[in-house]
Amino acid sequence: MKPEDVIDQVIGIATEAGEKIREIYLNGSFKREIKSDNTPVTSADLAAHDIICQQLAALTPDIPILSEEAADIPLSVRETWKRYWLVDPLDGTGEFIAGSGDFSVIIALVEHNRPIMGIVYVPMTKVCYYAIAGLGAYKRDGKNEIRITSKQLTSNETDNLRLAVSRRQDPQSVLKLLNKPNHCELVVMGGAALKSCLVAEGRADCYVRLGPTGEWDTGAAQIIIEEAGGALIDINLQPMTYNERESLENPNFIVVGSTNLPWDILLTT
Repeated sequence: MKPEDVIDQVIGIATEAGEKIREIYLNGSFKREIKSDNTPVTSADLAAHDIICQQLAALTPDIPILSEEAADIPLSVRETWKRYWLVDPLDGTGEFIAGSGDFSVIIALVEHNRPIMGIVYVPMTKVCYYAIAGLGAYKRDGKNEIRITSKQLTSNETDNLRLAVSRRQDPQSVLKLLNKPNHCELVVMGGAALKSCLVAEGRADCYVRLGPTGEWDTGAAQIIIEEAGGALIDINLQPMTYNERESLENPNFIVVGSTNLPWDILLTT
């Protein structure tokens, strides 16, 4: 199976899950619980999880699925997977609960510990970002589809970086990691994947994520930003990898639109 053979079907699966999330969101009646890791989960997360897992299993019965809502799979099992689906049914559960609308459905296909296809679907705007390794990154909005590219800055354009930041995190915790924090323009958006997509389509120059995230938060975003011309790397500027540790928690990371900038100098870490 080539990713391009199933991309439209998987976008359809993400869309159906997103429409269910949208329905629950607009209805306003959802159940909320706290998971063992002290993060929230809602009935919308679980409904989207069920839709995605059932339909991916029907589409590609030989490819295992790792979802945030069913992630208790030991490394001894996962390390036998050469290819698997990596899913976050609802990225931005906190934003969903708060009513900001900044949340998305994430599906990635990972092969040999690297994402090779990724989809980020935004239920409230019905916008879809997607990418396939070697074939570019795209934004689909209704019937319109465009290829997206990150903004490629030059070394003399680093004084006014546009930094994507969370609605719910003190921006100072991120700004202190930059050598010229007073020169940054803040672009506010909820949801880790959505901020990564801002960088991929050139609406922000970088996004620094401090704090816990799971591999499902970054798989699709990584291939989208890479195919757009940027990179998603850890805070020490090393490549992110997948399914190689017992823990599925990511290190702190940065999404950059221009890989040719001296990020080792721009960052204070």
